[in-house]
Amino acid sequence: MISQADILSSSILIVDDQEANVALLEGLLGDAGYTRVSSTCDPSAVCALHRAHAYDLILLDLQMPDMDGFAVIEALKTNDADAYLPVLVLTAQPGHKLRALLAGVRDFISKPFDLVEVKTRIRNMLEVRLLYKQLDAYNGELEKAVQQRTAELRESEARYRSLTELASDWYWEQDVKGTFTRVSGPVLEMLGIRVNGFVEEQSNGGPIEAASAGWNESERDALRAKISAREPFLDFVYSRVDSHGTKQRFQVSGQPMFDGAFRFIGYRGIGVELTGEL
Repeated sequence: MISQADILSSSILIVDDQEANVALLEGLLGDAGYTRVSSTCDPSAVCALHRAHAYDLILLDLQMPDMDGFAVIEALKTNDADAYLPVLVLTAQPGHKLRALLAGVRDFISKPFDLVEVKTRIRNMLEVRLLYKQLDAYNGELEKAVQQRTAELRESEARYRSLTELASDWYWEQDVKGTFTRVSGPVLEMLGIRVNGFVEEQSNGGPIEAASAGWNESERDALRAKISAREPFLDFVYSRVDSHGTKQRFQVSGQPMFDGAFRFIGYRGIGVELTGEL
């Protein structure tokens, strides 16, 4: 919420080549309690002043010699640091109002001044301006938090992969279709799992299916059921008999992965070959 103190402490710049108008507005704003009011009769100085002070509101007369208010507006638009143009124009020409709004200003005050209208429009515009700044600051903090959290997650992921590679024979990741997208270690050689659409490419470019003979199909079916159900599995053991008649036993652990919208995107896990007596 924007407090009364926030509004009254907003920075305001009055731009008018008529000193009488400047004095009138300064007196009006001072009587209303505004504490940070400055002015200039030189329109060519407005851009430099705004870059230096980042005013919350600029009260800009449109009819000035040498450089009119429309030229000042166009010059202010070159300030890339300020996407919101905090300009309230002062004009006695009805035809200028629409042109000013189309140029990007936020509101206008008609001359001769109605003091109640002046105070109301200034207050309303300052409230919107401060809300805009609050939102911009919040978005900036949110972006920083997201970047920090992303960096933390990447660091955690790196640590996780480093530890899993030390604690296992292989690390693996699958996409939503079951295709292996990342393999670290001799998993293909040891398990005979096919990749790239469950097909491993030979060095000569010809596709071959990896060896599948000898697997305990009931164990493999149980593992497939867990994966189909999107369930994590820990230390799942299954086996096969290789072409030499030797029985091999493998232990795998895996967990499903989900994106930020909680959509399933695949599995990742680790595996080891068990040795010793069966």
